[in-house]
Amino acid sequence: MHPIKKAARIAGAIYLSMVITGPFSLIYVPSKLIVRGNAAATADNILAHETMFRLSIIADLFGQVIFICLAIALYRLLSSVNKIWAGLMVALVLVSAAVGFVNTINNIAALTLFSGADFLAVFDKPQRDALGMLFIRLHTQGIFIDEMFWGLWLFPFGLLVYRSGFLPRFIGAWLMINCFGYVVLSVIALFFPAYYESAFQIAQPVLFGELAIMLWLLIKGAKVSTSSNALEPAAAGLAAR
Repeated sequence: MHPIKKAARIAGAIYLSMVITGPFSLIYVPSKLIVRGNAAATADNILAHETMFRLSIIADLFGQVIFICLAIALYRLLSSVNKIWAGLMVALVLVSAAVGFVNTINNIAALTLFSGADFLAVFDKPQRDALGMLFIRLHTQGIFIDEMFWGLWLFPFGLLVYRSGFLPRFIGAWLMINCFGYVVLSVIALFFPAYYESAFQIAQPVLFGELAIMLWLLIKGAKVSTSSNALEPAAAGLAAR
């Protein structure tokens, strides 16, 4: 298999693995356990399904590790296009992962409060539940902040795809638009939270840019031509790594 095509398939496979961890921790578990505006019900749900909640914490952590691995795989694929933009892409992913790692602490703190450890005996249960709910809310706000970086890294990524010559230009443009979609959603969540859900629904077609590139990398790989002089240096660089 051509080195560029192989690198693209590897990046696509890593991208696909994020589909397993992300929706589980970001969508499924919160929808099952968190009751908006009701700290006591949320605490009871989490304690009754503690293993599920702990798995969501682990999925959060694994998701950040996979994100970093994805950035490295994409750097290997696209650095021959432009090393500066590829480096910026990786740097923004690292910042996003760092925010994600730190944000996970909020869920750990919430679980500690709901569990009522001995040193928390000075607080009664309603107080512990309220404090735990505060950390759940902080975790949600942390996701909204991280959403900014979920968008920003897509601009250099999209630009590299657009300029690559071996990946579709329309997906590169889509990814750059996807960048602004996430950034706008992050701003709306932080300043106009009442409109976030409506804005998220409207932005869905824009946010499918990542799904498009993931499927393309996984199924198609990269369009390469052994007779193309433009791609020979890139292929040689990948083969040497």
